[in-house]
Amino acid sequence: MVTIPVMQNQMIVSVEDTTMMKEIRKAISMVRGVTKVSIPRRKRYSSYELSQRDIAEGHVNSYHSVDDFFKHMGL
Repeated sequence: MVTIPVMQNQMIVSVEDTTMMKEIRKAISMVRGVTKVSIPRRKRYSSYELSQRDIAEGHVNSYHSVDDFFKHMGL
């Protein structure tokens, strides 16, 4: 016997305040007909990836010498 998968509709909910995610997930799962509620995880970036993004966005400072850097830092 061959079973044919049933296409399910999806709904995307955007939330600004992520502190309420558990409560929202619980409320949506109580609605009749909801079979699954999933929350995608955000990608965690490594320090290297974050530094590469800073370089690409221009969030870097350059100094002519270490002494210039110390002067800028007030040391």
